[in-house]
Amino acid sequence: MSESKSFISGCKGLSLTDDEKAFFRNERPWGFILFGRNIGEPAQVADLTAEMRACIGGGADIPVLIDQEGGRVQRIKPPHVQQYPNAAALGAIYRADEERGLRAAWLMSRLHAFDLLRLGINVDCLPVLDVAVPGVHDVIGNRAYGQEPEIVSAMGKAASDGLKAGGLLPIMKHMPGHGRTMVDSHHDLPVVHASRKELEACDFVPFRRMKDELMAMSAHIVFTAIDADNPATTSAKVVEEVIRGHIGFDGLLMSDDVSMNALRGDIAERSRGIIAAGLDMVLHCHGIMDEMVAVTENVPALAGESLRRANAVCAGFPAPDGADEEALREEFNAMIAVA
Repeated sequence: MSESKSFISGCKGLSLTDDEKAFFRNERPWGFILFGRNIGEPAQVADLTAEMRACIGGGADIPVLIDQEGGRVQRIKPPHVQQYPNAAALGAIYRADEERGLRAAWLMSRLHAFDLLRLGINVDCLPVLDVAVPGVHDVIGNRAYGQEPEIVSAMGKAASDGLKAGGLLPIMKHMPGHGRTMVDSHHDLPVVHASRKELEACDFVPFRRMKDELMAMSAHIVFTAIDADNPATTSAKVVEEVIRGHIGFDGLLMSDDVSMNALRGDIAERSRGIIAAGLDMVLHCHGIMDEMVAVTENVPALAGESLRRANAVCAGFPAPDGADEEALREEFNAMIAVA
C-alpha cells in the first residue's frame, strides 16, 4: 500500500465521481473534509464517507472532517440535525453562570458527536479558540466564545472534551489566533499590528492552554510583530517561534483552506509555501480537480515528524462514553431555552 500524502481533500458532490475515486486511490490524501454541497440525506452522507475511506484503504481511523460549530457555520442542518447556537451564545451562558456555560459547551459537542459519528464523520473542526476583539470581522464574529482569553480557554476545553467523550477528535482553530481580523481572509489578507506582548497575553493563551490536543488549523493572518511578510500559514517563523515554541504545540498542524485568497500565488505555490513553513498538512476544500492535482503535485508523502503526528491522530480516536443521547439532548435544549 502506498503512503499517504500531506493533504486533506474535499470532493465536488453527494457521491464520488469515477475521476475522484481514481484520484484518491492514486494520490492517497491522508483524510477528507465535507461541506454543505456534500450533505443530502443521512444515508447518503454515510455512503459518501464510506466511499471516501474505501478509496484509501477503508480504515475507520481515516480522518473525515467537517465544520460543525453551530450558528452559521454548521454544515449539516435541520431537519437532519437540530440547529445549534453559536459560540457567542454559549459564552453568554458562561458569563452568567460559569458552571452552566461549561456544561452547555460540553453538551453541544457531545451532541455533535452523536450526530456526526453515525454518518462516518470522526473529526469536528472545533473549538474556535480565537479571542475576539471589539469590531472583529464577521468571518469570526459570533463564532468566538468571547473577548476574554480565560473564557475562550475554558469553553474551548469543554467543547473539545465533549467531542472526545463521543468518540470524535477536535481541531483547534485558528492557530495562533484569528480574533483581531478586520477583513475576511477568504478574500483578503488580514494584517495584525498588535505587539508580541499583547498577542502572548491574549490571542495565544487559549492555544497554549490546550497545546496537548492532537490537531490544530492555522490562521491566514500576518502578525507584523513576528513576520511582516508572510501569514502564519506560510511563515516558518510563526510556526517555529510561536506555534511550536511559545505555544508548545507538537500535534498535527494543518492549513486553513489553501484556496482562500489571503494566500498569495497559485495553488501550487501556496501548497509549497505551507509545507516549507513547517505545517504537516495542506487542506483543500473545494473539490475542484485542477486544484486538487496542483496540491498533490506539490506536497510530499508523509514522513518524519509529520508522519509521527499523523499516526498519533489515527491512534488517538477515543471510544464513545456510552451516554444516553436522548437525556443529554433534553438537558441541553432545556438549558438553551432559558439562556
